[in-house]
Amino acid sequence: MLDFTSDVAGDALSPAQASGAAPADDRALLDAYSNAVIDVTERVGPAVVRVETGPKVGSRGERGGLGSGIVISPDGLVLTNSHVVGSSKTIRLRDVEGVVTDAQVLGVDPDTDLALLRANHARDLRYAALGNSKSLRRGQLVVAIGNPLGFESTVTAGVVSALGRSIRSVSGRMIEDVIQTDAALNPGNSGGALVSSAAEVIGINTAIIQGAQGICFAVASNTAQFVLSEIIRHGYVRRAYVGVSGQTAPVPRRHAVLAGVENKMGALLMQIEPDGPAARAGLLPGDVVIRLDGVDINGVDDLIRVLDRDRIGRTVAMDVLRLGRLRGIDIHPVERKPASRQPAT
Repeated sequence: MLDFTSDVAGDALSPAQASGAAPADDRALLDAYSNAVIDVTERVGPAVVRVETGPKVGSRGERGGLGSGIVISPDGLVLTNSHVVGSSKTIRLRDVEGVVTDAQVLGVDPDTDLALLRANHARDLRYAALGNSKSLRRGQLVVAIGNPLGFESTVTAGVVSALGRSIRSVSGRMIEDVIQTDAALNPGNSGGALVSSAAEVIGINTAIIQGAQGICFAVASNTAQFVLSEIIRHGYVRRAYVGVSGQTAPVPRRHAVLAGVENKMGALLMQIEPDGPAARAGLLPGDVVIRLDGVDINGVDDLIRVLDRDRIGRTVAMDVLRLGRLRGIDIHPVERKPASRQPAT
């Protein structure tokens, strides 16, 4: 007679398996994921406000706009998208407790789709800190907080799908070094926070591709920090202009060794505007900028920062890699004149 006792015992399901529950290790991972999202939401959620523009929502015969914003200082500075603000002169902010505050526009920058507001008569507000978007990695957990379709304080989670993207801004120019994420976004999320697991705002949610599944974008926090500082100092973003479009790209190790440079990343030029300063200087698509005016360029955000008002109207030295060889080029940046109520670059 055959004995099947050992086989039957070996195939027996545990109570957890029989009930369909996840293994202990999987449950621990899921709990850690959930706790990370909960922690981020509790820490940053109160700093995300609803931005209402134009007439009050529900006014007879008229309709106001809706978006999101992020309080970034206790005295009421709020970052949002320039397309949320538009040309509206009437702006209201509604916090998670339903308190409504009027706000004024301190400055907008259509070229990065960012705007800075100040809440009137508001002090000691809950606020969130801007993080360093350059430290991001593909696959990193991110949480989006905003007011999609008017549903306040909505939270979605996903990962960083890609870095260094370029999308067209409301001004018609390209926003460089944009973060792509699969965290679900919908109309009304614009201007909301894209947050890391460390509860730092690493992006300002700005756009989705209509008809696409899980392809959403956010302006990098490093770009937002630059725009913020310029608006606070000058009331608008005053930049030097050289007439290029590009993206952050790695510098091949063999090219770096051949050229005698230490850059691991640089600003890859994709397009050169005809008759612009870059075209007149002899720059070509495919050139990788690694230094400008003595400052190392490790990506597009570095190039944007270096092209500030101090470089307007004077000739500066630019080092580029062209086909793996180092070239020195003299370029004469100019100032971009404002194209709307807020100067663009």
